[in-house]
Amino acid sequence: MKSNFKRNIINSLLLAIGFILHQIAPPIFFGMKPDLSLTMVFIIIILNEDYKTTLMAGIVAGILAALTTSFPGGQPANVIDKLITSNVIYLVLLPFRNKLNNQIKVIIFTSIGTILSGTIFLTSASILVGLPQSFSALFLAVVLPAAVVNTIAAPVLFNAIQLSLKHAKVNL
Repeated sequence: MKSNFKRNIINSLLLAIGFILHQIAPPIFFGMKPDLSLTMVFIIIILNEDYKTTLMAGIVAGILAALTTSFPGGQPANVIDKLITSNVIYLVLLPFRNKLNNQIKVIIFTSIGTILSGTIFLTSASILVGLPQSFSALFLAVVLPAAVVNTIAAPVLFNAIQLSLKHAKVNL
């Protein structure tokens, strides 16, 4: 019980850090920002091996993104996107849990996950509220650059988190 409580607090702090990083990240195009809170969700999924944590991280990240989105009518799309993306990444990661180094997993699954997340977001937003530009224009101008930024930021954040956990003598 004590370790679950500690794990939940650490995961909450990681989501809060991701939320803050998302707020201070500069916009790429059309006022859209790379979603660094999504990077934290992927790190949480890699650090924790249980499904409940994945599900909760996806829901909380979706709600936080919905509260702060600059996309017109993007609130439901954010929740849908984070929930589906976190579940898919969890399932795709299962066969690789013990086969790949965490650094490699962070890089691969952040890039795949960000592209998947952007695709789900744009698809659900187009169905629910419409898009201000074409799907392909938004994908090329926002999703792909966000994937590059997240893929570069993810190992840096992961190493900082690992170092912090090591110095705090915390095992997840």
